[in-house]
Amino acid sequence: MRVAVLGAGAIGAYVGAALHRGGSEVHLVARGPHLAALQAHGVRVLSPRGDFTARPDATDDPARIGPVDVVFLGLKAQQYAGCAALLHPLLGPDTAVVAAQNGIPWWYFHGLAGHRLQGRRLETVDPGGAVSAVIPVERAVGCVVYCSTEIAEPGVIRHLEGTRFSIGEPDGSVSARCQAFSAAMVAGGLKCPVEPDLRQDIWIKLMGNVAFNPLSALTRATMVQIAGHPGARRLVAAMMAETLEIAQATGVKPEVSIERRIAGAERVGHHKTSMLQDLEAGKELELDAIIGAVVEIADLTGVAAPTLRDVHAAADLLARTCTHVPSKGARR
Repeated sequence: MRVAVLGAGAIGAYVGAALHRGGSEVHLVARGPHLAALQAHGVRVLSPRGDFTARPDATDDPARIGPVDVVFLGLKAQQYAGCAALLHPLLGPDTAVVAAQNGIPWWYFHGLAGHRLQGRRLETVDPGGAVSAVIPVERAVGCVVYCSTEIAEPGVIRHLEGTRFSIGEPDGSVSARCQAFSAAMVAGGLKCPVEPDLRQDIWIKLMGNVAFNPLSALTRATMVQIAGHPGARRLVAAMMAETLEIAQATGVKPEVSIERRIAGAERVGHHKTSMLQDLEAGKELELDAIIGAVVEIADLTGVAAPTLRDVHAAADLLARTCTHVPSKGARR
């Protein structure tokens, strides 16, 4: 299998290294000092499962790679609309785009035959159809990441925990392209189940992200600090309860308890969420996919979600004043 990793950061480079180790032809698209280190030394992975080094091709020029079987998209969701120049040289007639993003994907209401919101575009994650224009829904394969990594230094990926990357088609089919990508991931030592109902996974992971990510950015606290504070823990539980209500209003019933979800986050320990890391680095916050789209779906389904709306408003104000990046604004 020929795979290009567009956005070979902490997750992307880890996946690329694993795929390469499993026998796939892998091309990493990166830039800056990280790219220079990848080209000079390959991807060095530090992991409790065993350290290893992989030497896939690395470049900042996708045109040099050309069309591939699969593009693994390691970019943040808010970068999708602007990635056409990098993505399109990698696309052939049948290229699949495995989008490993947090939160609600731009394709969420596509492929839902008979659903009252079938085909509905979410403005928060597909503003004006900008993302769909770059990544047509027909190419999209969803991916929910249960893996934590970080860039220890350029070219060096520290794998902290988890190896599961659940994938699935928007229409729920178990496609040949999903099965082929899953086999390549498994050959590289990762777990990659093909889920007929990936939306279950999306909401289960989102229960944690929708609460801990914005609260960590607002408070600068780690997950265990938030979970260990009685008032903050109640706030997390309220946000999770509202998220479950919204999921159920769309026809999805996540099979996980709120207390179990909080306890799982607490076990991660003093880990900074991706949103807090982005805030500290002065990067744009991934608010729209993680909480903005959830509030938009609440609007579509008639769910009140007062706590989610209030936290979204506060986090949106933070994004406007602290990261100097334009935001679409909180929905009320």
